[in-house]
Amino acid sequence: MSVISELIRTESDGTISFGDYSLGVKAKLDNFEHAGDLYKVKTFQEITKLERNGMFVYESVPGTAVMNFKASETEVSFKVEGPEDTQITLELEENTEYDIVIDEADAGVMKTNLGGKLSMSVEMDGSEAVSVVITKK
Repeated sequence: MSVISELIRTESDGTISFGDYSLGVKAKLDNFEHAGDLYKVKTFQEITKLERNGMFVYESVPGTAVMNFKASETEVSFKVEGPEDTQITLELEENTEYDIVIDEADAGVMKTNLGGKLSMSVEMDGSEAVSVVITKK
């Protein structure tokens, strides 16, 4: 299992990785600059949360480690790891349908609410990272 010991980092491919679900107490890192944006991460066993420029981006309950997180106008992709199943919420475009693929299996189409939130469950057993791809329809 891997955690992001520096809480958030830029990867060589231009994506970001963040989160440390092994922490017993909350840790946070503010004002992390990446691609012209400022990120803030809060993470520990119970929750991992990411904000960009003061706006909500990602939250998992319980906490997770997220690798190679990349978001564009039409797609969000990342690998997520944790010791148990998790509930993930993302901020996307409001009232829009998205196709969800988890570990290369089609998980169906979901529509965001008026606030743009999309919530999904991801099954994990703590042994390896699970890939998630959310594509705007």
